[in-house]
Amino acid sequence: MTSAVSTATIPDKINVLWFLPTHGDSRYLGTSEGGRSVDLPYLSQIARAADSLGFYGALLPTGRSCEDSWVIASALVPVTERLRFLVAVRPGLQSPTLAARMTATLDRISNGRLLVNVVTGGDPVENKGDGIFLSHTERYEITREFLHIYKDVLAGKTVDFDSRHFRIEGGKLLFPPVQTPHPPLYFGGSSEIGIDVAAETVDKYLTWGEPPEQVAEKLAIVRARAEARGRTLSYGIRLHVIVRETNEAAWAAADQLISRLDDATIASAQEVFARMDSVGQSRMSRLHGGRRDKLEISPNLWAGVGLVRGGAGTALVGDAETVAERIDEYRRLGIDSFILSGYPHLEEAYRFGELVLPRLPLAHPGPRASTSVNMGPFGETIAGDHRPAARAAS
Repeated sequence: MTSAVSTATIPDKINVLWFLPTHGDSRYLGTSEGGRSVDLPYLSQIARAADSLGFYGALLPTGRSCEDSWVIASALVPVTERLRFLVAVRPGLQSPTLAARMTATLDRISNGRLLVNVVTGGDPVENKGDGIFLSHTERYEITREFLHIYKDVLAGKTVDFDSRHFRIEGGKLLFPPVQTPHPPLYFGGSSEIGIDVAAETVDKYLTWGEPPEQVAEKLAIVRARAEARGRTLSYGIRLHVIVRETNEAAWAAADQLISRLDDATIASAQEVFARMDSVGQSRMSRLHGGRRDKLEISPNLWAGVGLVRGGAGTALVGDAETVAERIDEYRRLGIDSFILSGYPHLEEAYRFGELVLPRLPLAHPGPRASTSVNMGPFGETIAGDHRPAARAAS
């Protein structure tokens, strides 16, 4: 049953972010067919598109399957104007004071366009490859202590801290961030201790794209934990999107996305997910159970991506009006930030940006005004001689 949400907690406006696929991009999941090189020029294309289309920001993933998010964000700051970059700090992999210096630097060189994603990490095998041999609980204990040090240093305090995991003497910044007291902190964690850390330390709690009823139940728990500490959080969701001009075309595109995917690849991916101690990943995997036959798990919410992709595994599928309504359904649960992606990421950014963004109650500026002398009507010149007739948007 969907939990009731006070009208006071329902945001009037939302922020919509896109995704930079530093782990790869393709027209088909689970195969090299249709894959494309994800180099700096291509990532620059996606970032520029998201910037000009009017997305609020862009998420850069983290982990050994990805290019380093800090290096990529630094390279993309100069080629964008308004786009914010949601970049990961990794408690346990970084010193909190070093992370604070990196954060302050990137916030300054981007003129306040940095958002921070706090990632604890849920794959024990990958963690061991990075030298982390800690239990799930220990990693979240480190995250809690890391964030207290990190936030104080960014706020301009001189920090002395002595605990089981950290010993800091005179930790401080010489060059502060642009955003005060620090760039906004985003965080996702579905376990009991993960929710406790979020309620105590961060600004925005993130969930993956579960059905609205499950999201409502989770947010009610997080909201209550935060209120018990005298804190108020905002909320975000991570989803894929498959948007076309008709619902039929959108569902056909969803089928095509997994049309080259064989059962052995699905089974191999599910084995990897099963070894993880991430509660959020477990919740994602249960939505489809590794099966292709029941992938629409809620109206227009499709779990096909999660057959082989870790983390966010669901997509909103439909025409612009349908997808906008599903987004609004989540907004009515209290979500004000939507972090979206789609395959291939350049083309889907344009589809979503042109078809859906204009229908949403955005808290951030929309597309930049054209500076071209050609002010419309837009489209290809007919017979090289005259402009097409203007038509109202469908």
